[in-house]
Amino acid sequence: MAETVKVLMIGDVIGEPGMKALFAGLGELRRRLGADLVVVNGENANSGFGITKDECDRLFGLGVDVVTSGNHVWEKKGATELLDSEPRLLRPANYPAGAPGSGLARLELGGRTFAVLNLQGREGLYPIDCPFRCAEGLLAVLRAQSPDAIVVVDVHAESNEEKEALGFWLDGKVSAVAGTHTHVQTADERILPQGTGYLTDLGMTGPSDSVIGVKTEICLRRSLTQMPIKMETAEGPAVIHGALFEIDGASRRCVRVERVVA
Repeated sequence: MAETVKVLMIGDVIGEPGMKALFAGLGELRRRLGADLVVVNGENANSGFGITKDECDRLFGLGVDVVTSGNHVWEKKGATELLDSEPRLLRPANYPAGAPGSGLARLELGGRTFAVLNLQGREGLYPIDCPFRCAEGLLAVLRAQSPDAIVVVDVHAESNEEKEALGFWLDGKVSAVAGTHTHVQTADERILPQGTGYLTDLGMTGPSDSVIGVKTEICLRRSLTQMPIKMETAEGPAVIHGALFEIDGASRRCVRVERVVA
């Protein structure tokens, strides 16, 4: 087997606790795991909803290579300008034509070409363009331009069924597919039949004493009263959740998937 390449994908960063957890632990984590590429979902980095240039700059300063996102990327003022000006910050590629920014990033690291594709599901979310057909079209263009690129995909989706279906749709076409959005790390890491590494959800990087990153008392009140009480990011110690995908450099097939909790 040729030399392997390691891709670390990290789940949704929740507010300042998540940012602090990355500040404290990402450098050592990348060194310990030997990650060649680090992809972080940052759509909740600013107070739990959205992302600004400040969080982007901090993430890139910590060694993050690409920041992916999802339905909350539009929350903050200046999102359009930020997405148009920062190619390393992605929004889901299957938003309709005319949306700011891009859903695909291509970069050269360590003599290899990597591509990161960001998709968003439609079940339980906005009825945007089809992520299956969008991925098919973008990958056809990418392979024509960069046939040796190692491609990894962040599928930001509510439905586990939709994530798994996309995983099998992309099996053999990309090296890794990892889900985000639900903030709960799943335990179904595996290598699909055609060699694509898969995990339904990376989990969240945020406060451990919380309900999906939100203050517990607020979530309890929302559940008990069914009132639309404003959600606020919880405080306290935070944990990093993600996964490491080890990929054969020659075949671009995944050979190992390891869940990461730090």
